[in-house]
Amino acid sequence: MQLQIKICGLKSKEMVDTAINAGADLIGFVHFAKSPRHLELDAIGELINYVGARAQSVILTVNPTDEMISQYDQLRPHYIQLHGSESVDRVNEIKEKAHARLIKALPVGDFEDLAAVGQYHPLVDWVLLDAKPPKDATRPGGNGEVFDWSILKALDPNLRFMLSGGLNVENVADAVKQVQPAAIDVSSGVERAKGEKDAEKIRRFISQATIASV
Repeated sequence: MQLQIKICGLKSKEMVDTAINAGADLIGFVHFAKSPRHLELDAIGELINYVGARAQSVILTVNPTDEMISQYDQLRPHYIQLHGSESVDRVNEIKEKAHARLIKALPVGDFEDLAAVGQYHPLVDWVLLDAKPPKDATRPGGNGEVFDWSILKALDPNLRFMLSGGLNVENVADAVKQVQPAAIDVSSGVERAKGEKDAEKIRRFISQATIASV
């Protein structure tokens, strides 16, 4: 199966075009006020319409309320990405309410954290494995941290997951070859400054990942 590539935290039509033209499969927009990549819903809706059928659109959210899920559905993204501390029961509730498919992000720091993968995997379309944020972090992702990929060897090899956490132009080829994920996700790793994407880094990241996956 061809590697799926997600570029997250985009804020402009220019960067949407850059990512899609370079070969991105999923385009992510952040709705979380503490993030430097945060966008209001009207801006996200405009960009989702701009993406259209050229790629799959994703709204990243953190511990959303039922009202927020309803608002997201009105924008018609392909996916809603749950990047907070949503429990298995809460994910089940959201699954019943949402019309979009679901991505559940799980923080990984050691072998013990992998136990949650089996709990969430049957409920969502993608489990996204992200580096566990530092204790003083103000947001659950986009911190540019890498975790020890070797612990993922303990996972069922038939289990599809999306790899995230500190990926960038320099390490993505190694990540793809070593971990062999079904999908990868990047945000801060293709930025020139916090929250500001770099077109050349996006193109190089996708190129490196694609070549490594062959």
